[in-house]
Amino acid sequence: MKLTIDDSWHATVTGDPLRVTPRFDFRDFRVRIAEYANVEERRRFLLDTFGSEPWLWDTPDELRFDRASLELVGAELQLPDEAADAEDSARVPATPPVHPVGLRADEARDFRLEVTTELCRSPGDAVLTCLRDLDVLDKPLEARIGIAPDVALLVQHGTVVGWSLTDPARYLTTGFAAPDPSPPSPVTRRLFTACMDIVTSSLLDEVRDRDPAALTRLRAVDEALRGQREDRHRADALLSLVTDLVEDYGDR
Repeated sequence: MKLTIDDSWHATVTGDPLRVTPRFDFRDFRVRIAEYANVEERRRFLLDTFGSEPWLWDTPDELRFDRASLELVGAELQLPDEAADAEDSARVPATPPVHPVGLRADEARDFRLEVTTELCRSPGDAVLTCLRDLDVLDKPLEARIGIAPDVALLVQHGTVVGWSLTDPARYLTTGFAAPDPSPPSPVTRRLFTACMDIVTSSLLDEVRDRDPAALTRLRAVDEALRGQREDRHRADALLSLVTDLVEDYGDR
């Protein structure tokens, strides 16, 4: 299968997917799939590869390819700030299944990968699906290309129209740190959904307006995360954003 990513730029589905564990940086609301562990390593990685990358004020999603083999070697994907309505999220198709494969660029040339605009949350946030627009849901998907563990590109009519992250709570972390290899606790999963409710819905506007009910809900989540004795790495990842909101709007 040949994929269109940026008008005249194409890649071919081939080989094996990346074996890199995704890192869901909750504070920055993005998913990193690469080996770099700090800003300097990331800078070198961008210099040594080609593809889609930020430039000045332009911040597209990133797919990076090896200059010699033309194989996909990393990605960095941003989640939209607001979630789609539950009715639209329920329209995300369950088929086709994910097919784990790699990508090889048809040519060593930079391109631009537009960020997605619609975030669809499945029940319990088991899967987060990010779409180019909601019109994607009006037609069947052609393929789900699994480029890394639990990360898939969504394809419609040969064009990449979005991506998905399965079991996002598993990959919670902060910055470039690797996520905890153990499964998330049930408490963490519930608190993750509570945090998603706050940061991707009208609740966030209510928090910023210092609505008393919204602030009470925010403080309750903050206290629950601080009091969680297990799964501290993921709890701290969620706190990295929740605490900022409490400090900015909660009058602590």
